[in-house]
Amino acid sequence: MKLTWFGHACFLIEHQDIRILTDPFDSSVGYKVPNVSVDIVTESHQHFDHNAHHLLKGDFQLIKELGEYSFKKLRIKGVKSFHDEAGGSRRGTNIVFVFEFSDWTVAHLGDLGHVLNPQQVEQIGQVNVLLIPVGGTFTVGPEEAKKIVEHLQPNVVVPMHYKTKYIKFDLRPVEDFLKLFTNVKRLSESAFELTEEVKSHRAVVYVPSI
Repeated sequence: MKLTWFGHACFLIEHQDIRILTDPFDSSVGYKVPNVSVDIVTESHQHFDHNAHHLLKGDFQLIKELGEYSFKKLRIKGVKSFHDEAGGSRRGTNIVFVFEFSDWTVAHLGDLGHVLNPQQVEQIGQVNVLLIPVGGTFTVGPEEAKKIVEHLQPNVVVPMHYKTKYIKFDLRPVEDFLKLFTNVKRLSESAFELTEEVKSHRAVVYVPSI
């Protein structure tokens, strides 16, 4: 399993000859627009910093609605959630995408704005890798994100959607989230690979560079 973080909520997930790009952004966000070829693009909601699939090249399957999808041996599940704590009345709905490979499960929480309820936790299921927003303002902040980690109990946690020197939004820094955890791995690159060994771990936080 290989993941590459392009910034914000955008990741390239590569496994079993399948390439998935999550929540592509446009250049106004502050990061470089990804220049990659992929099989699938998912968009958790239709805000400009998460839905810029029109800037991508090549042919791909676009998934931006709730439901269940399949591609080769991959199963994708969209779980309904909200962009705020008010049932979506302020910022609309959000889709949590769960990518179920034969041997790995990755959950991308998009711009989740609230702590998950028991039904959502059950729908998401057992997760190996959790890609979770932590910057607050438009999503859950560090404290709420920690509660979500405790509920889902993933092997690996990758924070996203937080303040960096590139981003133009007023978000909290990742350090506010990291101080809530004891096992943190700061990486020197934006891309990293996960082996079967990490499945014996619990809530190890990986922080890729950008």
